[in-house]
Amino acid sequence: MNITKRGRARRLLANLPLIVLGIVIGVVLAEIGLRLIGYTYPEFYQPDNSKGYALRPGMHGWYRKEGEAYVQINSDGLRDVEHERAKPGDTIRIAVLGDSYAEAFQVSKEQAFWSIMEEKLSQCGAFAGKRVEVLNFGVSGYGTAQQLITLRERVWTYSPDIVMLTVTTNNDIVDNSRALKKTDEIPYYVVSNDQLVLDDSFQDSRSFIWRQSRINRLGRWIRDHSRVIQTINQAHHGFKILLASWKKRSRSAEPPKGETAQPTPANKSDVVARSEELGTDNVIYIEPQDSVWNDAWQVTEKLIVALRDEVQDHGAKFVVVTLSNGPQVLPDRNAREFFMKRFGVTDLFYPDNRIKELGSRESIPTITLAPELQEYAEQNKVYLHGFGETIGNGHWNQAGHRIAGELLARKMCEPF
Repeated sequence: MNITKRGRARRLLANLPLIVLGIVIGVVLAEIGLRLIGYTYPEFYQPDNSKGYALRPGMHGWYRKEGEAYVQINSDGLRDVEHERAKPGDTIRIAVLGDSYAEAFQVSKEQAFWSIMEEKLSQCGAFAGKRVEVLNFGVSGYGTAQQLITLRERVWTYSPDIVMLTVTTNNDIVDNSRALKKTDEIPYYVVSNDQLVLDDSFQDSRSFIWRQSRINRLGRWIRDHSRVIQTINQAHHGFKILLASWKKRSRSAEPPKGETAQPTPANKSDVVARSEELGTDNVIYIEPQDSVWNDAWQVTEKLIVALRDEVQDHGAKFVVVTLSNGPQVLPDRNAREFFMKRFGVTDLFYPDNRIKELGSRESIPTITLAPELQEYAEQNKVYLHGFGETIGNGHWNQAGHRIAGELLARKMCEPF
């Protein structure tokens, strides 16, 4: 037996060079083939000392994780065209702060809501004939804390006249809470003695230090230049999305015939169990009854007020825009009602109305898009979120961006 094993080991060792050569040739041929067909999935993000991560200046390539668009990041790290730092005298500048909805990798730049808004605003007479220029500072995954830091570090260089904070209610409140976001790799604000205090301890975390290391930078360089490595990364990412989709589908599945979905009690206090049962993005439609969600809302509201104060101190105008989530704007009323019954929701617009009430208390102009987007979707029987098999879920598609951009332009043309 031992002799047989030794013989196999010798044969394997003798064939090892041929095996390695075959693998190398296969990888090279795969690399050539992927380049010939134009396959590319570049890494658009890099570590950032103040925000955890940011867009990489000058990166470009195809984005196909959801929708499909060729994405270009300008020299200042914005998903936008190049803009002069000095504002021309005949121009009104609007700076858009936001997350993945503003970043809008799912559609072309021309189809993004801020491009549509810029085009439509240029046609209205609200700005005394001045040219309107919209600058997009949106970055996927950014919460209000990172947007406040972005305002302070990046936005004022361009001297905007208006700062527009776009709020994605199904994740922005979560993004402002370490307990709900469940990551230590970004900055947070916490409330201490009724004041916002920055917690940037992520800078000392092992994961962030590792991402800044030479070995990790070498890995990013290899990913940038190898289509094969990009393919492997995308396969891994796709598997994680598929797994998450299966879990979410199992939570949201319609009960068998004859059974009735049991709404989750609205007064349940265990935030962890509640988030796992409903999905964190669905808890947002229910008035919080626990300290974790109350803290998340308190921090978010204080951050919005801090943004207002910062903008006013710079002599600019501030406006908050709440966007929409897939369940809010489903074109089928029955589908919306089933969702509400399934998760014990009484008001799909609870987070939007709460931010609107904050705006009324704090004299912050607030635009609420979701109700009008719902009306449009229902009247026209069109989905504003999702692509292909994920229609109705996820980010705005081309129709969602177009209608949102037109609505925003119409409302911004009205007296502030």
